[in-house]
Amino acid sequence: MNIFDHAGADERIAVLEKEVAAPDFWLDQRNAQVKTKELNQLKERKEDLKTLHNDLEDLKVLLELAEVENDAEALDEVIAESERLEKLANHYELEMLLSGPYDQNNALLTIHPGAGGTESQDWASMLLRMYTRWGEIYGYKVELLDLLPGEEAGVKSATLSIEGPYAYGYLKAEAGVHRLVRISPFDSAGRRHTSFTSIDVIPQVTGDSGVVIDPKEIQIDTYRSGGAGGQHVNKTDSAVRITHLPTGIVVQCQNERSQHSNKETAMNMLLSKLLALKIEKQKEELAAIRGEKAENTWGSQIRSYVFCPYTMVKDHRTDIETGNIQAVMDGYIEEFIEAYLRKKQ
Repeated sequence: MNIFDHAGADERIAVLEKEVAAPDFWLDQRNAQVKTKELNQLKERKEDLKTLHNDLEDLKVLLELAEVENDAEALDEVIAESERLEKLANHYELEMLLSGPYDQNNALLTIHPGAGGTESQDWASMLLRMYTRWGEIYGYKVELLDLLPGEEAGVKSATLSIEGPYAYGYLKAEAGVHRLVRISPFDSAGRRHTSFTSIDVIPQVTGDSGVVIDPKEIQIDTYRSGGAGGQHVNKTDSAVRITHLPTGIVVQCQNERSQHSNKETAMNMLLSKLLALKIEKQKEELAAIRGEKAENTWGSQIRSYVFCPYTMVKDHRTDIETGNIQAVMDGYIEEFIEAYLRKKQ
């Protein structure tokens, strides 16, 4: 895989530049913003790769000089720089695997605890923190769009918006069931419990997705926001819940004080979920035509987190495992994501 092959990017840049130059481009501002953002990202990545190529050439020269002069200090510098460039090249190579139609999009990540009451809800809150930390570590904008707290502890459900280049491309590797084994802090007898939480990840889309919502087919309810937000939020019906009647899909947003902002966000969430449903149906139809058995990735157990009697996190799809469970819970899950993406490729 040649990360310096710009042919595909150059072709896409040319298409986008032609669209941006059109006289009527800004008539649809939402679509124009999406296309402009994609164009800027592609140009920025092309410049990043150009810089990486130049750094590699400079490193070759430095290595030759260090060998000729037998300069130990310069050789140490070459080693350090080569390690940095290797990590950078590996990161760019991984992004080349993210070539799906929505891989560059922002992501909506929804957390649903399984049966088990407080124990499972507490596990869901731990995963909520893990993905929030992952986003912060890698420079993504993370927003909590909706949160339904548990009665005693944890959360009954939560939805995160994670914005940044390839957010969906990376996080799609996390969709599935996550299993926890630990001594429950809520069990007075100190017994070991097993809990399950489902993670759903879909790409965020807007009005240009090709999905059309008939206003007659949705029910919009407003209600008083709960949780953090201050007195203003708790005194107004600013939260919005939208139900898509034909499919039964329900989305809700309560992260903004403005009902209008929450409604707009909720509509985009509904668009994203309807697109995900459409894509899933297309996959099932194609599998039926080919005579294949469709993989039930929604309910599959993808990873186990063991706190007791030993510490281990193991991904069942790739067999990647680590004993550093604290780092994983602090958001350092890149080795699992990378292994999955490379195996899929």
